[in-house]
Amino acid sequence: MEATSIVTRGGSETGTVNLATSAPLVFEPYAVNKILGGFTLFDKLTLEPVGTGMIDFALRRASNIHWQALEIGKATRAAQKHQTPRCIWFTGLSGSGKSTVANLLEKRLYAQGRHTYLLDDDNVRHGLNRNLGFTEADRVENIRRAAEVAKLMVDAGLIVLVSFISPFTAERRMARSLFAPDEFVEVFVDSPLATCEQRDVKDLYAKARRGDLKNFTGIDSPYEPPATPEVHLLAAQYSPDWCVEQLLHVLG
Repeated sequence: MEATSIVTRGGSETGTVNLATSAPLVFEPYAVNKILGGFTLFDKLTLEPVGTGMIDFALRRASNIHWQALEIGKATRAAQKHQTPRCIWFTGLSGSGKSTVANLLEKRLYAQGRHTYLLDDDNVRHGLNRNLGFTEADRVENIRRAAEVAKLMVDAGLIVLVSFISPFTAERRMARSLFAPDEFVEVFVDSPLATCEQRDVKDLYAKARRGDLKNFTGIDSPYEPPATPEVHLLAAQYSPDWCVEQLLHVLG
């Protein structure tokens, strides 16, 4: 649901947020019913109130949607392509080498006759995600949309390569949850911040350092490195071709 006027304790901060609950709630928009549309947030440990808010509307507003059974499924589509569909998710700082490695890997897979598609963050932001910025909320939605598209492509029997900074652990975990256990391969393209800044052909880090570019990952927005990725590439120490060989070995 979307809630507005979340007021924290002391009344010092307000904002519009999306809230998710672990169980369905009965509510009305605040404009319709002030009792069912208002709420208070409590600290789980101290049980002290920490904020109040008003509900605008449910984010999942259609309640009459049912899954349509189809006769052609993922297994059939994959068998037609003679491959095992997967989502290969590249994460790392801007300039770490994600797109370079992903592009080289797709070329190698294509040469082997595999059916692939590469979702690159910059390219997706020109279309599907063109209305998103770089606030934390927008970054979360950016990853959600990319993950859902990748899921559809895997369902189509493709090997989809996703190259997104995807800085937050929770969002990468959410992406993984959309796939079967063996379908999601997290690849951490690990390059030190200093190396990424040296490679900065777009001058993005310099702009962020000057304060001209807000919410830039690694400068004024955090990056949470994967703890246990399937593949950990030390991209500053090895060539992109070497990294691709490691990935091909893992993919089989």
